[in-house]
Amino acid sequence: MKEYAAYDGMGLADLIRKGDVSRAEVLEAALARAERLNPRLNVIVHMFKERARQMVQEGPHNGPFSGVPFLLKDLMDNFAGEPISMGSRAVREIPADHSELVSRYLATGVIPFGKTSTPEFGLTITTEPKAFGPAHNPWKEGFSTGGSSGGSAAAVAAGIVPMASANDGGGSIRFPAACCGVVGFKPSRGLTPVGPEFGEPWEGAVSGHVITRSVRDSAAMLDAVSGPETGAAYRVSRLDRSCLAACEEVPGSLRIAVSSRPMVKTGVDEEARKGLSKTVHLLQSMGHCVDEADPAVDRSRFWKDYLTVVCGHTAALVYRVKQKGGMVAVRKLEPATRNMAALGRSLSAMDFVRAKEGWHSVQLEMGRFFEKWDVLLTPSLIGPPARHGVIPPSAVEEALLVAGSWLPGSRVLLQSGLARFFAAPTLSRMAFTICGNITGQPGISLPLHWTDEGLPLGMLFTAAMGRDATLFSLAGQLERAAPWADRRPRL
Repeated sequence: MKEYAAYDGMGLADLIRKGDVSRAEVLEAALARAERLNPRLNVIVHMFKERARQMVQEGPHNGPFSGVPFLLKDLMDNFAGEPISMGSRAVREIPADHSELVSRYLATGVIPFGKTSTPEFGLTITTEPKAFGPAHNPWKEGFSTGGSSGGSAAAVAAGIVPMASANDGGGSIRFPAACCGVVGFKPSRGLTPVGPEFGEPWEGAVSGHVITRSVRDSAAMLDAVSGPETGAAYRVSRLDRSCLAACEEVPGSLRIAVSSRPMVKTGVDEEARKGLSKTVHLLQSMGHCVDEADPAVDRSRFWKDYLTVVCGHTAALVYRVKQKGGMVAVRKLEPATRNMAALGRSLSAMDFVRAKEGWHSVQLEMGRFFEKWDVLLTPSLIGPPARHGVIPPSAVEEALLVAGSWLPGSRVLLQSGLARFFAAPTLSRMAFTICGNITGQPGISLPLHWTDEGLPLGMLFTAAMGRDATLFSLAGQLERAAPWADRRPRL
Protein backbone atom coordinates (compact mmCIF):
# COMPACT_ATOMS: atom_id res chain seq x y z
CA MET A 1 0.00 0.00 0.00
CA LYS A 2 2.20 2.82 -1.23
CA GLU A 3 -0.67 5.30 -0.76
CA TYR A 4 -1.47 4.18 2.79
CA ALA A 5 -0.54 7.50 4.44
CA ALA A 6 -2.74 9.48 2.03
CA TYR A 7 -5.98 7.99 3.39
CA ASP A 8 -7.95 8.92 6.47
CA GLY A 9 -9.58 6.25 8.61
CA MET A 10 -12.90 6.24 6.77
CA GLY A 11 -11.04 6.08 3.47
CA LEU A 12 -9.07 3.01 4.55
CA ALA A 13 -12.20 1.35 5.94
CA ASP A 14 -13.96 1.93 2.63
CA LEU A 15 -11.08 0.35 0.66
CA ILE A 16 -11.26 -2.70 2.94
CA ARG A 17 -15.06 -2.99 2.63
CA LYS A 18 -14.84 -2.88 -1.16
CA GLY A 19 -12.13 -5.54 -1.18
CA ASP A 20 -9.53 -3.30 -2.80
CA VAL A 21 -7.12 -4.14 0.03
CA SER A 22 -7.18 -6.59 2.90
CA ARG A 23 -7.15 -5.76 6.59
CA ALA A 24 -3.78 -7.52 6.87
CA GLU A 25 -2.25 -5.43 4.06
CA VAL A 26 -3.35 -2.21 5.73
CA LEU A 27 -1.91 -3.24 9.09
CA GLU A 28 1.41 -4.27 7.54
CA ALA A 29 1.63 -0.87 5.83
CA ALA A 30 1.11 0.84 9.19
CA LEU A 31 3.67 -1.39 10.93
CA ALA A 32 6.24 -0.78 8.19
CA ARG A 33 5.74 2.99 8.45
CA ALA A 34 6.01 2.84 12.24
CA GLU A 35 9.23 0.82 12.09
CA ARG A 36 10.73 3.26 9.60
CA LEU A 37 9.74 6.51 11.29
CA ASN A 38 9.59 5.82 15.02
CA PRO A 39 13.37 5.57 15.51
CA ARG A 40 13.53 9.20 14.34
CA LEU A 41 10.35 10.54 15.91
CA ASN A 42 10.22 8.51 19.15
CA VAL A 43 6.43 8.74 19.42
CA ILE A 44 5.56 5.06 20.10
CA VAL A 45 6.82 3.67 23.42
CA HIS A 46 5.43 0.14 23.19
CA MET A 47 4.30 -2.07 20.30
CA PHE A 48 2.37 -5.34 20.20
CA LYS A 49 2.58 -6.30 16.54
CA GLU A 50 1.73 -9.99 16.83
CA ARG A 51 -1.34 -9.27 18.91
CA ALA A 52 -2.47 -6.76 16.28
CA ARG A 53 -1.98 -9.34 13.52
CA GLN A 54 -4.15 -11.75 15.48
CA MET A 55 -6.84 -9.08 15.91
CA VAL A 56 -6.93 -8.56 12.14
CA GLN A 57 -8.09 -12.15 11.76
CA GLU A 58 -10.58 -12.06 14.63
CA GLY A 59 -12.57 -8.90 13.87
CA PRO A 60 -15.00 -7.26 14.37
CA HIS A 61 -15.52 -6.87 10.65
CA ASN A 62 -18.62 -4.65 10.60
CA GLY A 63 -17.60 -1.48 12.46
CA PRO A 64 -17.23 1.93 10.80
CA PHE A 65 -13.42 1.65 11.11
CA SER A 66 -13.04 -2.09 10.59
CA GLY A 67 -9.39 -2.91 9.92
CA VAL A 68 -8.06 0.62 10.45
CA PRO A 69 -4.69 0.71 12.29
CA PHE A 70 -4.81 2.60 15.57
CA LEU A 71 -2.58 3.69 18.43
CA LEU A 72 -3.49 4.16 22.10
CA LYS A 73 -2.16 6.89 24.34
CA ASP A 74 -0.07 5.51 27.21
CA LEU A 75 -2.28 7.26 29.76
CA MET A 76 -5.80 6.35 30.96
CA ASP A 77 -6.51 4.20 27.89
CA ASN A 78 -5.93 0.76 29.43
CA PHE A 79 -5.55 -2.12 26.97
CA ALA A 80 -5.85 -5.40 28.83
CA GLY A 81 -2.61 -7.36 28.97
CA GLU A 82 -0.38 -4.57 27.64
CA PRO A 83 1.79 -2.43 29.95
CA ILE A 84 0.94 1.16 30.76
CA SER A 85 3.54 3.51 32.25
CA MET A 86 1.85 6.94 32.00
CA GLY A 87 5.14 8.47 30.81
CA SER A 88 6.75 7.71 34.17
CA ARG A 89 9.84 5.82 35.34
CA ALA A 90 7.91 4.99 38.52
CA VAL A 91 4.99 3.12 36.93
CA ARG A 92 4.66 0.00 34.85
CA GLU A 93 1.34 -1.74 35.28
CA ILE A 94 -0.42 -4.38 33.22
CA PRO A 95 -4.19 -3.84 33.41
CA ALA A 96 -6.45 -6.85 33.49
CA ASP A 97 -9.29 -5.08 31.68
CA HIS A 98 -9.82 -2.53 28.95
CA SER A 99 -10.97 0.93 29.95
CA GLU A 100 -14.53 1.60 28.81
CA LEU A 101 -13.45 4.01 26.07
CA VAL A 102 -10.94 1.50 24.69
CA SER A 103 -13.70 -1.14 24.56
CA ARG A 104 -15.81 1.30 22.54
CA TYR A 105 -12.88 2.04 20.20
CA LEU A 106 -12.42 -1.69 19.63
CA ALA A 107 -16.12 -2.07 18.80
CA THR A 108 -15.61 0.27 15.83
CA GLY A 109 -13.15 -2.26 14.36
CA VAL A 110 -9.86 -0.39 14.81
CA ILE A 111 -6.68 -2.44 15.21
CA PRO A 112 -4.42 -1.05 17.95
CA PHE A 113 -0.76 -2.04 17.67
CA GLY A 114 1.06 0.27 20.10
CA LYS A 115 1.04 2.90 22.84
CA THR A 116 2.05 6.52 22.25
CA SER A 117 4.33 8.69 24.33
CA THR A 118 3.05 11.16 26.91
CA PRO A 119 4.69 13.38 29.55
CA GLU A 120 4.63 11.99 33.08
CA PHE A 121 0.96 11.60 34.10
CA GLY A 122 0.01 14.11 31.37
CA LEU A 123 1.03 17.01 33.60
CA THR A 124 2.64 19.26 31.00
CA ILE A 125 2.12 20.36 27.43
CA THR A 126 5.28 18.99 25.86
CA THR A 127 6.08 15.31 25.35
CA GLU A 128 9.62 15.11 26.71
CA PRO A 129 9.38 12.48 29.48
CA LYS A 130 12.55 11.35 31.21
CA ALA A 131 11.24 7.79 30.97
CA PHE A 132 11.36 7.67 27.16
CA GLY A 133 13.03 10.84 25.91
CA PRO A 134 11.54 13.60 23.75
CA ALA A 135 9.05 12.95 20.97
CA HIS A 136 9.92 14.87 17.80
CA ASN A 137 7.55 17.03 15.80
CA PRO A 138 7.24 15.49 12.29
CA TRP A 139 7.35 18.96 10.76
CA LYS A 140 10.74 19.75 12.31
CA GLU A 141 12.86 17.47 14.45
CA GLY A 142 14.02 18.98 17.72
CA PHE A 143 10.70 20.75 18.23
CA SER A 144 7.92 19.85 20.64
CA THR A 145 4.93 17.79 19.58
CA GLY A 146 2.91 19.47 22.30
CA GLY A 147 1.33 17.43 25.06
CA SER A 148 0.14 15.57 26.74
CA SER A 149 -1.13 13.59 23.71
CA GLY A 150 2.02 14.54 21.80
CA GLY A 151 2.91 11.02 20.75
CA SER A 152 -0.56 10.46 19.31
CA ALA A 153 -0.62 13.78 17.46
CA ALA A 154 2.83 13.24 15.95
CA ALA A 155 2.02 9.67 14.89
CA VAL A 156 -1.09 10.92 13.07
CA ALA A 157 0.76 13.83 11.46
CA ALA A 158 3.52 11.46 10.30
CA GLY A 159 0.98 9.15 8.65
CA ILE A 160 1.77 6.18 10.88
CA VAL A 161 -1.95 5.95 11.67
CA PRO A 162 -4.90 8.05 10.49
CA MET A 163 -6.05 8.50 14.10
CA ALA A 164 -4.95 7.76 17.63
CA SER A 165 -6.49 7.99 21.07
CA ALA A 166 -5.93 11.04 23.26
CA ASN A 167 -7.27 12.76 26.36
CA ASP A 168 -7.47 16.37 27.42
CA GLY A 169 -7.37 17.90 30.92
CA GLY A 170 -5.96 21.33 30.05
CA GLY A 171 -5.57 21.27 26.29
CA SER A 172 -3.93 17.87 25.83
CA ILE A 173 -5.90 16.98 22.68
CA ARG A 174 -6.17 20.43 21.15
CA PHE A 175 -2.66 21.62 22.03
CA PRO A 176 -0.65 18.79 20.40
CA ALA A 177 -3.02 18.75 17.42
CA ALA A 178 -2.20 22.44 16.94
CA CYS A 179 1.54 21.74 17.22
CA CYS A 180 1.44 18.87 14.72
CA GLY A 181 -0.97 20.21 12.09
CA VAL A 182 -3.83 17.77 12.67
CA VAL A 183 -7.40 17.82 14.03
CA GLY A 184 -7.97 17.69 17.78
CA PHE A 185 -11.51 17.65 19.19
CA LYS A 186 -12.32 17.74 22.92
CA PRO A 187 -15.93 16.62 23.47
CA SER A 188 -18.43 18.11 25.90
CA ARG A 189 -17.96 16.93 29.47
CA GLY A 190 -19.30 13.43 30.06
CA LEU A 191 -19.98 12.70 26.40
CA THR A 192 -17.24 10.06 26.26
CA PRO A 193 -16.51 7.62 29.11
CA VAL A 194 -13.56 7.85 31.51
CA GLY A 195 -14.31 4.73 33.58
CA PRO A 196 -14.22 2.30 35.12
CA GLU A 197 -10.87 3.20 36.71
CA PHE A 198 -11.70 6.89 36.86
CA GLY A 199 -14.90 8.60 37.94
CA GLU A 200 -14.24 12.31 37.62
CA PRO A 201 -10.57 12.89 36.73
CA TRP A 202 -9.40 16.40 37.58
CA GLU A 203 -12.91 17.31 38.76
CA GLY A 204 -14.37 16.64 35.31
CA ALA A 205 -11.72 18.58 33.39
CA VAL A 206 -10.54 15.47 31.51
CA SER A 207 -12.22 14.17 28.35
CA GLY A 208 -11.09 11.40 26.04
CA HIS A 209 -11.36 11.21 22.26
CA VAL A 210 -9.11 10.83 19.20
CA ILE A 211 -6.69 12.96 17.22
CA THR A 212 -7.20 12.67 13.47
CA ARG A 213 -6.13 14.09 10.11
CA SER A 214 -9.67 14.59 8.84
CA VAL A 215 -12.70 16.19 10.45
CA ARG A 216 -14.99 13.34 9.41
CA ASP A 217 -12.89 10.70 11.20
CA SER A 218 -13.19 12.61 14.47
CA ALA A 219 -16.92 13.09 14.00
CA ALA A 220 -17.59 9.46 13.06
CA MET A 221 -15.62 8.20 16.04
CA LEU A 222 -17.51 10.51 18.41
CA ASP A 223 -20.82 9.23 17.03
CA ALA A 224 -19.62 5.68 17.69
CA VAL A 225 -18.20 6.01 21.22
CA SER A 226 -20.27 8.73 22.89
CA GLY A 227 -23.05 8.09 25.34
CA PRO A 228 -23.66 7.29 29.01
CA GLU A 229 -21.62 4.79 31.01
CA THR A 230 -22.43 2.85 34.15
CA GLY A 231 -21.38 4.65 37.31
CA ALA A 232 -20.37 7.86 35.55
CA ALA A 233 -20.37 11.17 37.42
CA TYR A 234 -22.37 12.75 34.58
CA ARG A 235 -25.43 11.29 32.95
CA VAL A 236 -25.07 12.54 29.38
CA SER A 237 -27.24 11.16 26.62
CA ARG A 238 -26.09 10.90 23.04
CA LEU A 239 -26.17 14.11 21.04
CA ASP A 240 -29.46 14.88 19.31
CA ARG A 241 -27.77 14.90 15.89
CA SER A 242 -25.00 12.96 14.20
CA CYS A 243 -21.64 14.73 14.20
CA LEU A 244 -20.68 12.94 10.98
CA ALA A 245 -23.83 14.19 9.26
CA ALA A 246 -23.12 17.67 10.62
CA CYS A 247 -19.75 17.68 8.83
CA GLU A 248 -21.53 17.72 5.49
CA GLU A 249 -24.05 20.38 6.50
CA VAL A 250 -23.55 24.09 5.93
CA PRO A 251 -24.01 25.68 9.36
CA GLY A 252 -25.53 28.92 8.09
CA SER A 253 -24.29 32.28 9.30
CA LEU A 254 -22.84 31.76 12.78
CA ARG A 255 -22.18 34.46 15.37
CA ILE A 256 -18.48 34.01 16.01
CA ALA A 257 -16.62 35.92 18.72
CA VAL A 258 -12.89 36.29 18.16
CA SER A 259 -10.42 36.94 20.97
CA SER A 260 -6.64 37.20 21.10
CA ARG A 261 -6.61 37.94 24.82
CA PRO A 262 -5.19 34.97 26.75
CA MET A 263 -6.80 33.90 30.01
CA VAL A 264 -3.39 33.69 31.70
CA LYS A 265 -1.03 36.65 31.94
CA THR A 266 1.27 36.11 28.97
CA GLY A 267 2.12 37.50 25.55
CA VAL A 268 0.82 36.28 22.20
CA ASP A 269 3.27 35.73 19.36
CA GLU A 270 2.79 37.60 16.11
CA GLU A 271 2.44 34.28 14.26
CA ALA A 272 -0.61 33.41 16.38
CA ARG A 273 -2.13 36.82 15.63
CA LYS A 274 -1.38 36.35 11.94
CA GLY A 275 -3.12 32.97 11.91
CA LEU A 276 -6.08 34.40 13.78
CA SER A 277 -6.45 37.27 11.32
CA LYS A 278 -6.25 34.91 8.34
CA THR A 279 -8.93 32.68 9.90
CA VAL A 280 -11.21 35.67 10.57
CA HIS A 281 -11.03 36.70 6.90
CA LEU A 282 -11.79 33.12 5.84
CA LEU A 283 -14.84 32.96 8.12
CA GLN A 284 -16.13 36.31 6.89
CA SER A 285 -15.75 35.19 3.27
CA MET A 286 -17.94 32.19 4.16
CA GLY A 287 -20.73 34.47 5.41
CA HIS A 288 -20.23 34.23 9.17
CA CYS A 289 -20.69 37.21 11.47
CA VAL A 290 -17.33 37.68 13.21
CA ASP A 291 -16.60 40.33 15.84
CA GLU A 292 -14.15 40.85 18.69
CA ALA A 293 -15.36 39.89 22.16
CA ASP A 294 -13.49 38.80 25.29
CA PRO A 295 -15.16 36.64 27.96
CA ALA A 296 -15.21 38.47 31.31
CA VAL A 297 -13.16 35.88 33.20
CA ASP A 298 -11.21 36.88 36.33
CA ARG A 299 -7.71 36.25 35.01
CA SER A 300 -6.09 37.06 38.36
CA ARG A 301 -7.43 33.84 39.96
CA PHE A 302 -8.08 31.74 36.87
CA TRP A 303 -4.65 30.08 36.76
CA LYS A 304 -4.44 29.67 40.54
CA ASP A 305 -7.80 27.90 40.79
CA TYR A 306 -6.84 25.54 37.99
CA LEU A 307 -3.44 24.81 39.52
CA THR A 308 -5.00 24.17 42.94
CA VAL A 309 -7.31 21.46 41.58
CA VAL A 310 -4.64 19.80 39.44
CA CYS A 311 -2.09 19.82 42.28
CA GLY A 312 -4.65 18.26 44.61
CA HIS A 313 -5.23 15.42 42.17
CA THR A 314 -1.49 15.05 41.58
CA ALA A 315 -0.93 14.67 45.31
CA ALA A 316 -3.51 11.87 45.42
CA LEU A 317 -1.87 10.20 42.41
CA VAL A 318 1.60 10.33 43.96
CA TYR A 319 0.12 8.90 47.17
CA ARG A 320 -1.11 5.89 45.15
CA VAL A 321 2.35 5.55 43.56
CA LYS A 322 3.88 5.47 47.06
CA GLN A 323 1.33 2.88 48.24
CA LYS A 324 2.24 0.56 45.38
CA GLY A 325 5.99 1.14 45.06
CA GLY A 326 7.13 2.90 48.22
CA MET A 327 9.63 5.74 48.34
CA VAL A 328 11.76 3.96 45.74
CA ALA A 329 9.00 4.70 43.20
CA VAL A 330 8.42 8.24 44.45
CA ARG A 331 12.11 9.09 43.98
CA LYS A 332 11.81 8.03 40.32
CA LEU A 333 9.17 10.69 39.70
CA GLU A 334 10.19 13.82 37.85
CA PRO A 335 10.94 16.88 40.04
CA ALA A 336 8.02 18.89 38.67
CA THR A 337 5.60 16.06 39.50
CA ARG A 338 6.92 15.77 43.06
CA ASN A 339 6.65 19.54 43.51
CA MET A 340 3.05 19.63 42.25
CA ALA A 341 2.21 16.83 44.66
CA ALA A 342 3.81 18.77 47.52
CA LEU A 343 1.69 21.78 46.68
CA GLY A 344 -1.39 19.59 46.61
CA ARG A 345 -0.62 18.09 50.01
CA SER A 346 -0.13 21.49 51.59
CA LEU A 347 -3.47 22.89 50.41
CA SER A 348 -6.53 22.64 52.63
CA ALA A 349 -9.98 21.29 51.83
CA MET A 350 -11.17 24.89 51.94
CA ASP A 351 -8.56 25.87 49.33
CA PHE A 352 -9.92 23.14 47.08
CA VAL A 353 -13.53 24.20 47.56
CA ARG A 354 -12.63 27.85 46.94
CA ALA A 355 -10.93 26.81 43.71
CA LYS A 356 -14.02 24.92 42.61
CA GLU A 357 -16.09 28.02 43.37
CA GLY A 358 -13.76 29.87 41.03
CA TRP A 359 -14.39 27.21 38.40
CA HIS A 360 -18.12 27.76 38.78
CA SER A 361 -17.74 31.50 38.18
CA VAL A 362 -15.92 30.71 34.93
CA GLN A 363 -18.63 28.21 33.96
CA LEU A 364 -21.32 30.80 34.63
CA GLU A 365 -19.57 33.50 32.63
CA MET A 366 -18.92 31.24 29.65
CA GLY A 367 -22.50 29.95 29.76
CA ARG A 368 -23.76 33.51 29.53
CA PHE A 369 -21.19 34.31 26.85
CA PHE A 370 -22.58 31.58 24.60
CA GLU A 371 -26.10 32.90 24.97
CA LYS A 372 -24.95 35.69 22.66
CA TRP A 373 -22.34 33.85 20.55
CA ASP A 374 -22.41 30.51 18.75
CA VAL A 375 -18.64 29.99 18.66
CA LEU A 376 -15.53 31.51 20.22
CA LEU A 377 -12.39 31.66 18.03
CA THR A 378 -8.91 32.00 19.54
CA PRO A 379 -5.47 30.66 18.64
CA SER A 380 -4.87 27.17 20.04
CA LEU A 381 -1.32 28.22 20.96
CA ILE A 382 0.22 31.53 22.05
CA GLY A 383 2.97 30.92 19.50
CA PRO A 384 4.65 28.28 17.34
CA PRO A 385 5.76 24.94 18.81
CA ALA A 386 8.74 25.34 21.15
CA ARG A 387 12.15 23.75 20.75
CA HIS A 388 12.93 20.81 22.96
CA GLY A 389 14.21 21.88 26.36
CA VAL A 390 12.35 25.19 26.47
CA ILE A 391 9.27 24.10 28.44
CA PRO A 392 10.67 21.52 30.91
CA PRO A 393 12.52 22.94 33.94
CA SER A 394 16.28 23.39 33.70
CA ALA A 395 18.69 21.41 35.89
CA VAL A 396 18.86 24.29 38.38
CA GLU A 397 15.08 24.64 38.45
CA GLU A 398 14.74 20.88 38.95
CA ALA A 399 17.02 21.07 41.98
CA LEU A 400 14.87 23.85 43.43
CA LEU A 401 11.70 21.86 42.72
CA VAL A 402 13.08 18.81 44.51
CA ALA A 403 14.08 20.93 47.48
CA GLY A 404 10.69 22.64 47.51
CA SER A 405 8.87 19.30 47.45
CA TRP A 406 10.21 18.55 50.93
CA LEU A 407 9.24 21.89 52.49
CA PRO A 408 6.38 21.66 55.00
CA GLY A 409 5.03 25.04 53.91
CA SER A 410 4.65 24.44 50.18
CA ARG A 411 1.35 26.31 50.33
CA VAL A 412 3.42 29.49 50.68
CA LEU A 413 4.84 28.85 47.22
CA LEU A 414 1.39 29.13 45.68
CA GLN A 415 0.53 32.25 47.64
CA SER A 416 3.87 33.96 46.95
CA GLY A 417 3.75 33.47 43.21
CA LEU A 418 6.78 31.16 43.06
CA ALA A 419 4.53 28.33 41.93
CA ARG A 420 3.33 30.46 39.07
CA PHE A 421 6.94 31.20 38.15
CA PHE A 422 7.78 27.50 37.89
CA ALA A 423 4.47 26.68 36.18
CA ALA A 424 4.62 29.62 33.74
CA PRO A 425 6.30 27.77 30.84
CA THR A 426 3.35 25.36 30.84
CA LEU A 427 0.45 27.50 32.08
CA SER A 428 1.21 30.43 29.79
CA ARG A 429 1.12 28.21 26.71
CA MET A 430 -2.23 26.74 27.80
CA ALA A 431 -3.72 30.23 28.02
CA PHE A 432 -6.45 29.55 25.44
CA THR A 433 -7.22 25.88 26.11
CA ILE A 434 -7.73 25.58 29.90
CA CYS A 435 -11.10 27.36 29.84
CA GLY A 436 -12.75 24.50 27.95
CA ASN A 437 -11.61 22.05 30.60
CA ILE A 438 -12.90 24.13 33.50
CA THR A 439 -16.28 24.64 31.80
CA GLY A 440 -16.57 21.25 30.10
CA GLN A 441 -17.39 22.94 26.79
CA PRO A 442 -16.36 21.30 23.51
CA GLY A 443 -13.51 22.64 21.42
CA ILE A 444 -11.67 21.78 18.23
CA SER A 445 -8.23 22.79 16.99
CA LEU A 446 -7.93 22.93 13.20
CA PRO A 447 -4.67 23.19 11.19
CA LEU A 448 -5.37 26.53 9.56
CA HIS A 449 -1.98 28.24 9.84
CA TRP A 450 1.68 27.41 9.23
CA THR A 451 4.62 29.66 10.05
CA ASP A 452 7.25 30.73 7.53
CA GLU A 453 9.47 28.01 9.05
CA GLY A 454 6.85 25.43 8.12
CA LEU A 455 5.60 24.76 11.68
CA PRO A 456 1.85 24.33 12.30
CA LEU A 457 -0.10 26.67 14.55
CA GLY A 458 -3.71 25.58 14.94
CA MET A 459 -6.76 27.73 15.52
CA LEU A 460 -9.21 26.87 18.32
CA PHE A 461 -13.02 26.92 18.09
CA THR A 462 -15.09 26.52 21.27
CA ALA A 463 -18.88 26.24 21.66
CA ALA A 464 -21.48 25.86 24.40
CA MET A 465 -22.00 22.56 26.22
CA GLY A 466 -23.66 20.01 23.97
CA ARG A 467 -23.02 22.00 20.79
CA ASP A 468 -20.43 19.52 19.53
CA ALA A 469 -22.24 19.06 16.22
CA THR A 470 -22.13 22.82 15.58
CA LEU A 471 -18.35 22.71 15.81
CA PHE A 472 -18.19 19.76 13.42
CA SER A 473 -20.44 21.53 10.95
CA LEU A 474 -18.16 24.59 11.00
CA ALA A 475 -15.01 22.44 10.92
CA GLY A 476 -16.25 20.52 7.89
CA GLN A 477 -17.01 23.78 6.11
CA LEU A 478 -13.52 25.12 6.91
CA GLU A 479 -11.87 21.88 5.78
CA ARG A 480 -13.58 22.21 2.40
CA ALA A 481 -12.71 25.90 2.09
CA ALA A 482 -9.06 25.58 3.17
CA PRO A 483 -8.15 21.88 2.81
CA TRP A 484 -5.06 20.56 4.55
CA ALA A 485 -5.16 16.85 3.58
CA ASP A 486 -2.36 17.19 1.02
CA ARG A 487 -0.14 19.22 3.33
CA ARG A 488 2.03 16.63 5.04
CA PRO A 489 5.53 16.69 6.56
CA ARG A 490 8.39 15.36 4.44
CA LEU A 491 9.57 12.18 6.13
